[in-house]
Amino acid sequence: MSTDFRKDLVAQMKNRALIYLEVYDVLAEELGAARAEALLTKAIYRRGRSAGAALAKYGPSDLQGLRDAFLAGVPGGAELFQPDVRRDDGERLEIQLRGCPLKDAWREAGLPEAKVETLCRIAGAVDKGLFEGAGFRFENRTWAPGAEGCCFLSIRRG
Repeated sequence: MSTDFRKDLVAQMKNRALIYLEVYDVLAEELGAARAEALLTKAIYRRGRSAGAALAKYGPSDLQGLRDAFLAGVPGGAELFQPDVRRDDGERLEIQLRGCPLKDAWREAGLPEAKVETLCRIAGAVDKGLFEGAGFRFENRTWAPGAEGCCFLSIRRG
């Protein structure tokens, strides 16, 4: 990946993170923090489900095909999100994402750790939608203060 392309991709992802922040803040001002999180999570989950249709040919049981397709489609390749496959035994696929431009943007904006944690939880809904939309069962442990890396993705046959 060329340096200019990588720089532009990171800038676009960080911009997306700041859009999430602004939408969350506006909704929280109008409806309260809990309702804002619920609504934004729902919208981002729906987007993930739509994107999951492209991976549905692997669901509900081809974890190897899903793994290969998902890793090949990670924005920026392995450089940005730094996916680390922790488990891949045909029953469960576990991937630790070591990097995240969205989380980096929120931290660079000086947000308190608790708010970064909330925004990570919201943004992680895209992964839940993606894998469930492809026909798999999914659990996501999004970043929390003191945690390693960023999201921890756990995918099982549907």
